[in-house]
Amino acid sequence: MLTTLSRQDALYFVPLGGAEQFGVNLNVYVAGGKMLAVDCGIGFADERFPGIDLLLPDPALLQDNKDNLVGMFITHAHEDHIGAVAHLWSRFKCPLYATPFTAAILQKKLDEHNVKGARITVVQMNEELSLIPLRFMFCRYRTLSLMRVLC
Repeated sequence: MLTTLSRQDALYFVPLGGAEQFGVNLNVYVAGGKMLAVDCGIGFADERFPGIDLLLPDPALLQDNKDNLVGMFITHAHEDHIGAVAHLWSRFKCPLYATPFTAAILQKKLDEHNVKGARITVVQMNEELSLIPLRFMFCRYRTLSLMRVLC
C-alpha cells in the first residue's frame, strides 16, 4: 500500500480507524515515503458485537511498513485515542510522542500491561518537531490538545 502513496511532493491522510465510528482512532500521515501515526485508541463494542468487549484498530499498514514509521503522536489521554497503544505497540515499536499529561497516563498504561522498551518523548504545547520529512506541533483547541502537520 505504501508504494501507492509515494509521490514525494504529496501529503496523504490514511484513516485506519475511528473515521467511521466512535473510538478505535488510528490515523496515518504519509509524506516522502515516511509515515506518522496519530493516536491508537480502543472502542467499546455494542450489541452489534455479541461477546466482544473491546475493539482495536487494524494496525496492518503500520506493521507491514514499520521501517517507514517515524513515530506515533498521541493527541490526548481519552481511551478512544490512547487505549490500544499498550495492546498494539509491540507490533511496530516506534517512538511515541505526547504532551506531559498524556505521556504520564500513557506511561502508566504501558507499565500496567508490562510493555517494555517503549520510549515516550514529551512534547510541550506549540513545540515544533521534525521527523523528516514531516514537521508537526501540538496546539490547544479549547480543552483538547491537537496535532498540526506542517509539511
